[in-house]
This record gives sequence, structure tokens and C-alpha cells, in this order.
Amino acid sequence: MYPLFHLRRLHAVSVAILIAYSMAGCGGTTSTSGGPGGSPSPTPTPSSSAIDVTTYHYDNLRTGQNLNETTLTTVNVNQSKFGKLGELMVDGKVDAQPLYLSSVSITGVGMKNVLYVATEHGSVYAFDADNVSGTAAKPLWQISTQLSGEIPSDDRGCGQVTPEIGVTSTPVIDRTRGAIYVVSVSKDAGGNYFHRVHGLDITSGKELFGGPTTVTATVSGNGAGSSGGIVTFDPSEYNERPGLLELNGTIYTTWGSHCDAGAYTSWMMAYSADTLKQTSVLNLVPNGSDGGIWMSGTAPAADAAGNIYFIIGNGTFDTTLNTSGFPSQGDCGNCYVKISSTAPLTLLDYFTPPNTVAESNVDEDLGSGGPLLLPDVADASGKTRHLAVGSGKDAIIYVLDRDNMSKFSATQNNIYQQISGQLGGGEYAKPSYFNGTVYYGAVGDSVKAFPIAGGKLATVPSSKTATQFPYPGATPTISANGTNNGILWAVENGSPAVLRAYDATNLAAELYNSNQAAGSRDQFSGNKFITAVIANGKVFVGTPNSVAVFGLL
Repeated sequence: MYPLFHLRRLHAVSVAILIAYSMAGCGGTTSTSGGPGGSPSPTPTPSSSAIDVTTYHYDNLRTGQNLNETTLTTVNVNQSKFGKLGELMVDGKVDAQPLYLSSVSITGVGMKNVLYVATEHGSVYAFDADNVSGTAAKPLWQISTQLSGEIPSDDRGCGQVTPEIGVTSTPVIDRTRGAIYVVSVSKDAGGNYFHRVHGLDITSGKELFGGPTTVTATVSGNGAGSSGGIVTFDPSEYNERPGLLELNGTIYTTWGSHCDAGAYTSWMMAYSADTLKQTSVLNLVPNGSDGGIWMSGTAPAADAAGNIYFIIGNGTFDTTLNTSGFPSQGDCGNCYVKISSTAPLTLLDYFTPPNTVAESNVDEDLGSGGPLLLPDVADASGKTRHLAVGSGKDAIIYVLDRDNMSKFSATQNNIYQQISGQLGGGEYAKPSYFNGTVYYGAVGDSVKAFPIAGGKLATVPSSKTATQFPYPGATPTISANGTNNGILWAVENGSPAVLRAYDATNLAAELYNSNQAAGSRDQFSGNKFITAVIANGKVFVGTPNSVAVFGLL
């Protein structure tokens, strides 16, 4: 189980190629949406940007990099020129990463650059991303995901997400369909819980595609909570914590439980982006228990071939393998998995450490951290490698060959590369990538840079921050203009929280932090589920009741 959130266990590809792939999430268009238009705005049309942030960490590789940032530089990001501009006030915690679209025609308003924000009160907001001064800005639209007579879910006696649960996972936007897809949870007067998939019009917030769709699922199996050989999805036991993934017109969801309470297993579900109808279900622990998917709120990743990757938390793993090397009963708890994106969802490959059963027995999740897929790299022999990176509570950096993830062996580790002793604590975030370098921010550790050479990560960091980031560590985000003016952004959780900016080429050089300015000018409240979003010259950070906005003063 994911200990950060529960009470029971507190414990060198060219830039052009990379940008082209990243367009799937970042966008490169400034065209208007496909939703209904509005009357012309009486105010000047806002300056558009070349960046749309439509998914968690910018792209489906989950690199965490925005290579289209032309305003913020290593010269002007300092306490005299850069700081907090204001806060966009909302009705609950902002655990989901905000998303951003440039040049959207908002119904009845006109063309705007728009920031989309989802809250744990179950609301979704659209804000004018250029109207951010002070705290009085009103949303362009706001909707509740709850149906009549419902309220947000209570925390069910668990500190994983508290005090209420509405929208925890980062939504995903499909600009072509003019929709933002959101998964929410609510509770009715009878104490019944409901998870629903919504498709909302990006211009007005109205429900699309006949939605919402209530989440239900069954699979064959004798796992936790099963009856008569059927495992049924119990909405009271689960929360859609990881961000959403959209791929080829399908929305993918992955599910974690609440703490270690109740009987739960490991669910992945797919929904049509056009109808919101469920298209496929996969349970990765159908005949065992646990195997929740948390990944610190990061999101499943996908490669150009359409394969999906994510990391599962502690749970049953069948050490008896079939002739193809897969768990004999289909139970792959504590695995880094590769899944087909076509129906039926299928486990294609996986990796789990030789000591996976011992790790699960002591709650040492591999899936406390999230995935990073690297752009193609050449190894020392010139062979192109397709690599994935990830880490968990054991503080080991695992580098996997996506074409042969090595599965399981109790006697030997066949992994592509493993680096031990370099992370100062467990990973409760995810690594990020920029310009041939992988960045990590483990718990109680500095953010560290690991350059890639000859198809391998350096075994010691090339630079690191002076600051060590307390629980839950830091999820690095990088802004740059191509390979120039690379800035690594990291949020330090605390009271207050601290936004920090570093030269991405030398993490010892801190450019700015939000505690520097006099009079608490730039301070903001902390929230453990936060990752900075940089778009069009601004930095957006979720708080317990707002999105704090930073930019040039």
C-alpha cells in the first residue's frame, strides 16, 4: 500500500523528434476548440502560446518538460523580476495537476488562454490564465461533478486524501473533441459511493457524449472481495488517484484503494472518448489481494507504438510462472507493467525485483513512484534502445528495456540497468527528463541529475540541489526554449510550501525560491499532491484552496 497517504502505515534524441512526439500532450496549435463559440470579446485578444498542457507532465512519455517556454529564462527568474502574481481561488484542495489551453473560444466571452482546475470538492473550473492578479478573479465557468442529492466522498477514515474526495486524478483534454475528461467520486444520502467518468465541453463545462458514465466492472477470479468466482469493483474501496491517459480515442483509468482497509485488487479500465462507454477491463491481481495503483498521483505512460506502462503497488505476485514467464494465476502485484492499448487490455510484459514477495510483505511498494519513458537512445554499440525508468520505496533506480522488461527471476536480476545507493530515500513522485538527463527528487533527498551516455544513466549524479526535499520529495518539472534556458522547477512541501527554480544544467545554482522576497510576498500554502505547471510565461501551483500563479513582475 502507498504509505504516504494512509494512516495505517505512515512510514540523445534530437529536440525536433522529441518535440514532435510531445505534441500529443503539449499541443502545437493555437486554433479554437471544437465546442460552441461565443461572441467577440470587447477586450484585446490575448497573446497565444505554442503550448497546450492537455495531460499530466506535458506528454504521454511523462517527461515533465515544456520545450516551448520563451518568456522565462535563467536570467529573469530571480526574486527581483519574478514572483507570485496572485491566486485563483477554488472550493477545495487542488490535488490534480492543472491543465492549460491557449486561444479557446469561451461561450459568451470570447477568445481566452484558459487554465482548467479540478478540486477535491468535486468541482471543475475554467479560469482566464491571463487574469491572475490578487485573489478576486472569477472563473470563466465552474461546474460540479456531483449529481443532485450527492456530496463529495468522505475520506472513509483514511488520511490518503482528506477531508473530502471529489476529483483527485489529473484530467486529460482532447482538443479535437473539445472535451476535458474527468473522473470524480461522490456519495449520496444513503451512504452509497459513485465513481463517474465525465466528458465536459472545454468552452462551457457542459456534459458531453451523454455522460457521465458510472464506473462498474467485474472480472473472473477468486481474489479479495470475490464471490462465486467473480471479482466485482466496489466503489467504496477505490479512488482514481493516478492521472488519466488518452490514447487513440480511448481514456484509460487506473485505481488505487484507500489505505489498506477493506478487500481490494488491481484495476485498469478503458472508456471510449466519443461515447464514455467502457471498452475493456483488466485486473492485474484477479486471484490475490492488494496491488493498488497510486504512483503518487502521476499517470500511466504510453510509447509511440501504443503500449501503456505503469507501476503497481504491493500485492500478490505468483512466483510460479507459466511457460511464457508470466505469473501463473495472473497476479502481478509490485510489477512495472507493459499493457496493450487495444481491447482486450492485456499484460504484454513486466518487471518485478527478485525480492518482490519480501518487499510486498513489508509494504515496500515498487509502485510508490511513477513511470518515465525515455526518448530513443543509442547504446555503446549504436543500437537504438527504448527505455523506461522508475523507482519505489526501496530507493533503487530501475532502468528497463521496454522491448524486454526481464519479467521475474528469484535467482538473478536480468534488468537492463540498476543503480543503488544514489537516492537518499524512497521515491514518491516520478523522475523527469530534459536534454539527455534524468532528474530525481526522492524523499529527504536533493533533486539529482543523472546524464545519459551510451544508453545508460550515469551511476552518480552530475549535479544536485543544496536543498533536500522532505516527504513526499519533489516531482521535477522543466521549462526550456528547445535546449536553451532550461529551468528545473520543484515544490517543497511544508508550511508554507516553497517553489524553487534551478538551472537545469547545474542544480547547484538556485535561481529563485518563493521564501526569498521580503514581506512574505511570494509565499503560499502547502499541499502534498502538487507539481508545478509552466505555460506561456507563468508557473501554476496547486494549494489547499487555490492555484498560486507566478510570473514576471
